[in-house]
Amino acid sequence: MSEAARSLLQRWGASFRKGTDFDSWGQLVEAIDEYQILARHLQKEAQSQHNNSEFTEDQKKTIAKIATCLELRSAALQSTQAQDEFKLEDLKKLEPILKNILTYNKEFPFDVQPVPLRKILAPGEEEHLEFEEDDEEGGAGAGSPDSFPARVPGTLLPRLPSEPGMTLLTITIEKIGLKDAGQCIDPYITVSVKDLNGIDLTPVQDTPVALRKEDTYVHFNVHIEIQKHIEKLTKGAAIFFEFKHYKPKKRFTSTKCFAFMEMDEIKPGAIVIELYKKPTDFKRKKLQLLTKKPLYLHLHQTLHKE
Repeated sequence: MSEAARSLLQRWGASFRKGTDFDSWGQLVEAIDEYQILARHLQKEAQSQHNNSEFTEDQKKTIAKIATCLELRSAALQSTQAQDEFKLEDLKKLEPILKNILTYNKEFPFDVQPVPLRKILAPGEEEHLEFEEDDEEGGAGAGSPDSFPARVPGTLLPRLPSEPGMTLLTITIEKIGLKDAGQCIDPYITVSVKDLNGIDLTPVQDTPVALRKEDTYVHFNVHIEIQKHIEKLTKGAAIFFEFKHYKPKKRFTSTKCFAFMEMDEIKPGAIVIELYKKPTDFKRKKLQLLTKKPLYLHLHQTLHKE
């Protein structure tokens, strides 16, 4: 085994155990975050080109299936439905497989399919890729979403427990206005809370794929529970909304545009915020509006205070 492969397996194993430990202790937000981070790393390795990988194609298929199981466990922790969930005991069966991936030659214990073909990019990764200027070229092109592989499920988290004197924020993402809304394939929004240096202050959440597309709007009507009491957020923090969609020609999910809301904009009721061109500028230093047209992200805020 090469040093690079050994190092990867050690990191993956440590992350896997960390996630299952959090899961066992009932620290669900932390477990979900750890599972999603590891799943992203595994998916990236599974989709790497042969010459750049430490693993064979069969090993990469197994790695991709483990990533799928991590996503399933993450989704189960967020579900209110008891049936058909992927249990912690099931997930723990995969740790020895991941640890011994180079020698594993048995049938995979669960009937799951790897996510690959559709590249899942970590926040900011698409900034380093060449990308098409969708807004100048008329969108993602024709094609039915049904002809593409299954998406990773949404990663919405439950509301935190209330604390006396502290305020929690629920943001309802209602809709986003785009001139080529109808051409966006499997659109969803990634929500994150960043400090002035672009560092995450809470776990990143992905909405499910949009409910419908109508005229120049993509409709979501989904609730996001911000994973920190407002009073505990650092000065200058902002909540970011990255609109993402699948590009069939390039086979990855890309950020199309983004919006953000600063702390002084947190107040009950409806709010409409402007859209900016990618790449996402978490430090808010070089902002360019997406379009001169009146197209915005439509939100509604609810504050909860005990």
